[in-house]
Amino acid sequence: MNYLLSGSRGAALNNCPRQQALRQQLQPAPQSPGTPWKTRQYSLGVQGLHEEIIDFYDFMSPRPEEATMRREVVKRIETVIKDLWPTADVQIFGSFSTGLYLPTSDIDLVVFGKWERPPLQLLEQALRKHNVAEPYSIKVLDKATVPIIKLTDQETEVKVDISFNVETGVKAAQFIKEYMKKYSLLPYLILVLKQFLLQRDLNEVFTGGISSYSLILMAISFLQLHPRIDARRADENLGMLLVEFFELYGRNFNYLKTGIRIKNGGAYIAKEEIMKAMTNGYRPSMLCIEDPLLPGNDVGRSSYGAMQVKQVFDYAYIVLSHAVSPLARSYPNRDSESTLGRIIKVTQEVIDYRAWIKKTWGGKSSLSSDIDNRMKVREHITACSVEQQNRGSESPFNQHLALSLTSTQQLSSGSSASSVSSLSGSDIQHSGMKFSMKGAHNPNQGNGYSPVSSGGVRQPVGNRGHHQYNRNIWRRKKHRDGLPISLSR
Repeated sequence: MNYLLSGSRGAALNNCPRQQALRQQLQPAPQSPGTPWKTRQYSLGVQGLHEEIIDFYDFMSPRPEEATMRREVVKRIETVIKDLWPTADVQIFGSFSTGLYLPTSDIDLVVFGKWERPPLQLLEQALRKHNVAEPYSIKVLDKATVPIIKLTDQETEVKVDISFNVETGVKAAQFIKEYMKKYSLLPYLILVLKQFLLQRDLNEVFTGGISSYSLILMAISFLQLHPRIDARRADENLGMLLVEFFELYGRNFNYLKTGIRIKNGGAYIAKEEIMKAMTNGYRPSMLCIEDPLLPGNDVGRSSYGAMQVKQVFDYAYIVLSHAVSPLARSYPNRDSESTLGRIIKVTQEVIDYRAWIKKTWGGKSSLSSDIDNRMKVREHITACSVEQQNRGSESPFNQHLALSLTSTQQLSSGSSASSVSSLSGSDIQHSGMKFSMKGAHNPNQGNGYSPVSSGGVRQPVGNRGHHQYNRNIWRRKKHRDGLPISLSR
């Protein structure tokens, strides 16, 4: 009898909520299609989203063999350039330089030399002669603001952009590296945001999106002016930061009247003030970002699809804020779902492409110092995450998530007087209205601006099927040692 009672008592203990939660933590999570980074169960709420962002970053961040492959691509192109101009200087900038690149991101190169005009056609002919690029992939954009040559590498299908005598790209890469040191959380947010925009065709200006430089400056400004936490610390909650980033730029920020300034600690300023410093005759754009390296230049000037980006940011805010709410724990199948996977996916083609890279270049690669440093940062953030859980009720992340940012003064957080106090109120506000899950904006919200009535912006894009992630489909040849036939970025 005692044996039966003890067995019943043991069964009762095993069925108690605490024991069930412990078993769920120990069980491996089923890996869902499109979320290969999710290999374990996560905590509830924003803490679980924080843990998942770390896993996503660890999965998607550049691997040694991917860096090796890209260096070989650069070496092949540099050889062609040196044959033409032995004294030319080839430098890498952009995401490959900063390390903030996705597996299918482009490589940006700039060639410095003594030319009156960029020798675009001459280099184009040389690249064709040496069969460096895929047939018909070389495009000369000589009418662009910055003339470039675009090509796709013959051996790896990596896309490359080549410009001439443009120093701003190299300086911008160094500028971003400095802020990556200042804000250790910045790379985690950027990789998530890049993947989010990539699968919606909003990661390039010419497809109606925004540039990577604009996105990074928006993230830096967000971290500079965050009202409640010190984003320079590595133990802040990435889940909370991501949700509030989407809230700010998807719902609260006034794109009509407000510009973004990075220098001098960061500030939100009136577009009229930015226009005073612009000497090129342009007016501030809808997404107005003052170039911290070139005063008078509006980084967002070419981002004509900024309102589409605003809409999908609002969509992501709605989805994630519902997913991390206390009510979410009562949703069916919560434990098998990925919170981050509600807004981003990784296609099987990309996974196969990375496997092909590892098979081909894995033996040639070695861990570089930047990857070592990134792993150290990740370990530190993971350790701090465990420390957060041990803080109990004293931790702000265990409390109810306050998702509204209420005023410009609060957002500016003691920034310079140029933040213009008159921008409060209708400039950046939260109406408290309920929004549909489609992310449609209420035309009566804030200053009455309706994205549909002003320019006919298309409805926000939710999660697409795996075949819809990008209109630029990567085509692969069948004879390339198992290289995927088609790689949808």
